[in-house]
Amino acid sequence: MLDLLSDILTRMALKGTLYFRTSFTPPFGVKVPAFENVARFHFVQRGELKVHVPATGETKRLSQGDLILIPHGAEHMLLCNEVQPMDALPLDRVLQDAGYEGDGVLIYGGDEDDRDTQLVCGHFSFSGPPGRQGTGHMLLDRLPPFIVIENYGEEAGAWMQSTLRMIGSEVTGARIGGDLIALKLSEVLFAQAIRAYLEHQSPSDTALAGFADSRISRALTAFHNAPAEEWSVEGLAREAGMSRTAFAQLFSDKMDVTPMQYLTTWRMQIACHGLTENNWNVADAAAEVGYASEAAFSRVFKKQIGLSPAAYRTMH
Repeated sequence: MLDLLSDILTRMALKGTLYFRTSFTPPFGVKVPAFENVARFHFVQRGELKVHVPATGETKRLSQGDLILIPHGAEHMLLCNEVQPMDALPLDRVLQDAGYEGDGVLIYGGDEDDRDTQLVCGHFSFSGPPGRQGTGHMLLDRLPPFIVIENYGEEAGAWMQSTLRMIGSEVTGARIGGDLIALKLSEVLFAQAIRAYLEHQSPSDTALAGFADSRISRALTAFHNAPAEEWSVEGLAREAGMSRTAFAQLFSDKMDVTPMQYLTTWRMQIACHGLTENNWNVADAAAEVGYASEAAFSRVFKKQIGLSPAAYRTMH
């Protein structure tokens, strides 16, 4: 599953574009606005707080060592116990009142220094194609509005804690390259959080059930390792260790698309990434995703993305 997740996040061009630390003291309430094509996380280094997500109406209490991931950039509020969601101030107002210009620690709230809540916050952008199938891979699209990861399992917890300690040490000091290292480690944390959710917190009846199924995961991993091969449902079924009919039914039931629909969508994702990030021409893109004919590739690309490959490359 990790190799599959790595490939998806790499092709999505995940970028750690913003990172900072906070020190909030009661009373405090911060309204973080919604933003498209981003994911955010908040890790509680010290203290506690409430996080309210209006999209679901839920409020979660976080303690030291807990992390919340907002995969789709939904609006949310960071609150002390004394402040209600409706009383939270917009983030822009908080930044202005605190005189925060992007460096160091965002310090905000009252005078109770002995009750400060210290957070590590990250903001990621995705550069998926603006096509008719959505802006991201279905694995990311189907994540819930928020994911809370408490201090859990020794192995996963150790990885998470080590990454966060390294992020904290890099941003606290002034060593050369610290900002870049903190951003890259934050990307690692994002991948670890999704993996933990898939492995430990995703029930079998969710929209992500297919990725958690070992048989489907084997087939998808084989495809992702060699996307230009001439794959068929039979070939994927062999990788899964199932009959063609049983595999096709299982895949459709759990993924909500057919195996070949998934293959086509991901191949076009690879093509988009190559056209914009690797400077491929149309012939390169067609060959890299297994099309012998540029014309056939261009027809499928335009149907999926809504633009010709050349137009998409020029636009981006």
